[in-house]
Amino acid sequence: MHVLAVTTCPDKRTAKKISKAILESKLAACVNILPGVTSMYWWKGKIENGNEVILFIKTTEGNVKKLGKLVRDVHPYELEEFITIPIGGSKDYLDWIVKETV
Repeated sequence: MHVLAVTTCPDKRTAKKISKAILESKLAACVNILPGVTSMYWWKGKIENGNEVILFIKTTEGNVKKLGKLVRDVHPYELEEFITIPIGGSKDYLDWIVKETV
C-alpha cells in the first residue's frame, strides 16, 4: 500500500531539514513543502494559533514506522504531528514511489 504522511513544521528551514533527512534515508520518494499555513489547535488547555509549513510525504506502508521515528527524532516540537493516509493513483507514479524507497 502507498501512503501520504503529513507533518507540520514551525518554518521553512526546519521543513527543508526534515525533508532532506527523510529523502536521504530513502524512507520517501518525494516530500512537498507547503508554506504559509495558519494552524489553530488546542494546546495545554488553550486554543493556540500560528504559522506553519506542511510536509506531504509520499512513501509506502512498510516505511511508516521508521519514517515516524525519524520525524520524531529530528522534529523540534514537543508533540509533532504525524498522520498517514492510504493513497491510490497512477500506477506508474505509485511504482516510482516503491522504486525510490527502501
